[in-house]
This record gives sequence, structure tokens and C-alpha cells, in this order.
Amino acid sequence: MAAALATCDMPTVIEGVRTARGWSQSELAQALTYSQSWVSRVVNGQQTLTVSQVQDLAQRLHVPLHLLRFGGAVSGTATAAGAASTREGVKTTRRRDFGKAVAAGTFMATASRQAAEAGAYHGVDETTAPALRSITGGQRRMDANSPARHLLPSAVAHVQLAEQMLGNARGTPFHTELSASASEASGFAAWLNADLGDMGSARMHYRTAVVRARQAGMRLLDVYMLGSLAAFEIDVAEDPELGLGLVKEAEHVLGPSAHPTARAWLACIGALAHAGIGDRVAAARAIRHAEREIARPDNAEPPWPWVFAFDEAKVAGYRALVGVRLRSPHEARAAFAEAVAPSPRNVKQSALLKVELASTHAEAGDIDEAFRLAQEALTTGVRFDSERVVGRVRSFRKRYRGPRAHCVEDLDNRLSSLVTGLPVSG
Repeated sequence: MAAALATCDMPTVIEGVRTARGWSQSELAQALTYSQSWVSRVVNGQQTLTVSQVQDLAQRLHVPLHLLRFGGAVSGTATAAGAASTREGVKTTRRRDFGKAVAAGTFMATASRQAAEAGAYHGVDETTAPALRSITGGQRRMDANSPARHLLPSAVAHVQLAEQMLGNARGTPFHTELSASASEASGFAAWLNADLGDMGSARMHYRTAVVRARQAGMRLLDVYMLGSLAAFEIDVAEDPELGLGLVKEAEHVLGPSAHPTARAWLACIGALAHAGIGDRVAAARAIRHAEREIARPDNAEPPWPWVFAFDEAKVAGYRALVGVRLRSPHEARAAFAEAVAPSPRNVKQSALLKVELASTHAEAGDIDEAFRLAQEALTTGVRFDSERVVGRVRSFRKRYRGPRAHCVEDLDNRLSSLVTGLPVSG
């Protein structure tokens, strides 16, 4: 155990605590408040841990953080789930990235504690919630062109700060606004975890975001977070049935007299869920409902927490995605032509769009263009270490059942090299 602590070998630490306390793995998962499957992957060295997750697991197991040696020659081990990665060899660049993340996480955690102590001494005021919200907004803007693993330590520290400020605000007039700020912070942390492929942490933060939104008593924020969780389950976790249930709950919360933007956005997410389960009629009905909502004259200005107007081009984009999922390439390509492409500044979102376009080209028989787009998306996914983008390319390749062309082999070789770590031959 001493060696495991000295090398930040969390799988060995967790398993040692479980054995010492006589827990089953299910009881261990319950104590950690993570799923049993996620804990099993950690213990078996198959789950990458972020700095914040290492800190969270240590605190839940009552392991003093000062005993975990993040620094030194072995500091990179935690990013590959402990000592198992050391034996296989951790690339210098990954160690350097982990060192940066540790430094950022430690700095942000210290800053959060100091700010929390200041709040405890001096109390919160009318400026606290706007300040927290402005930090979340800045982090969201950085997400467009930054790897999620670089942003996650500070985002999680910001969630902790928002939660501490919320605790300090109990019994004050600022509690409602701070609940909303905490909801937005958790929602962004969920987005980052989803981008890194950490489904359990993403769900945990999304659930917190929904709870805080309800505590704030802000219906639109509640619907926004429920809808965001639904979109995650539909598009990332590929569970459209669960996503559709969340959409229906959000529709119930929203009510019939809400802002058209909220109704149109939620209808589009519902359309994706219907398309995911193959219900072509219900998907088309939901898209038509969204089109009616955006045509209303009172849809000029988007309501908070929506930032951009939800217009014809946005609905066309969802219509295109529905066409992809229903394997209607001609309708999908026509809708993509109507939609406005994401800003080139948001390269990760552009990469996701390229994969969707690749699917339509593959369905239409344009194999070279399909795999060219998939290759470009994969390059972006690798560059930004986005499991969301890389996973979407893998799913595209898995669905493809066409001829075995050179472009297909090239993509297979690149995807294989990501698993083996070996360079592409030839």
C-alpha cells in the first residue's frame, strides 16, 4: 500500500481498502457512489482517471491526499490508472500533460478553498452568482479549441467552489441565484467528462445540474439541464429510449406557454430520440413542431440559458441528423445544405458534423468523400484528445458495410494504431 500511495497507483489503493474493510466490489462502488462497472474498470487498470477523480476517490475512501505522490518521476501513472501503465511505459508527452493538469488542479483547488473561506468569513453578496457564472462562461468559450482534459481540473474545482458558495448562502436572498450558478458549473463539467468518455462522471454532474436547477426554481434552467442530459443519453450514450423519457419529463416541466426557443429545442432533441428508435413518423412530427415554434413572432430573442437564437438553420441541422439516423441520405444531405455549419473556431463541433456528413455520403455511395471526412474528424479528435469525436468515428466505421476500398483500409489502420499505440505501416 505504501508503494501504491507513493506512485499514485489508485487501482491498488482502492482494492487494498476494499479488502481491508471486507467489502464486495458492489459495496465498494456504493461507498464511492460510482457504478460497479466503472469501479471494476478502475481496479482492472482499464479506466483512465483524471486528477479530480483521484482526489474525489481518495476523499471518499478517507485516504489523506498528502499521502498520494502526484509529483516526481512517476507522476504520469495516474493518467493511465496507476502502476499498470508504468510497466507498459507512459509517453513523455502524457507525463508532461498530467503534470500540467496536476499543477492546474492543485492551484484551482487552493484558490477555491481560499475563496470559500473568504465567503465563509465575509458572506456572499449580489456579485457572487454573476462572478461564478462569468467563470463558467469563460470556460465554455475555451472549450471550443482546448482539450477537455486540460479544462477539467479547473472546471471541477469551479464546481466545488460554486457548491461551497451555495452552502454559505443558505438562509440568504442569494441562494436561488447561486443554485443556478452551481447548476451551470456542473452542466459544463458534465460536458467535459462526456468529451473524455467518462460516462459515469458525466451523468453524476448532469444529475447535480438538474437538482440545482430545481432548487433554484428556474423552470427554463431545469428544462435546459434535463434536455442536455437527454441529448447526452441519446447522442453520446446511444440510449434513445432513456433520452426520450427525459425529453418527456422536460416537456412536462416546461408546460405549454414557455418560450418558443425552449419548445423548439426540446422538440428537436425528441426528434433525435424518435429517430434513434426508428420511429420515422414521430421524428418527423417533432421536427414539424419545432419549425412551427421558430416561426412564431415572439421567438426573436433567445431566453437564458440559451445564448444563440434557435432558428430555421438550427432546425435544419437537427433534421439532417434525424435523416442520418433514419438512413435517409438524400434528405439528410439536403437538410445539411440548409443548415449553417458551426463556426470554424469550434473545431470539435465541426469534427462531429463531419462524421455526420460522412455517414450521409457513405449511405449515398460516395465512399471516398465519406472516408475523407471521417479522416479529418479523426485527426481533430486525436489532436484534442476527444473521445467523443474519436468514438463517433469508430461508430461510423462500425456501421459501414460497403466495399473494402483503400480509403477504408487507411481509416482502419489509423483506428488500429490508436488502440495498439503502433505507427501506421506503409
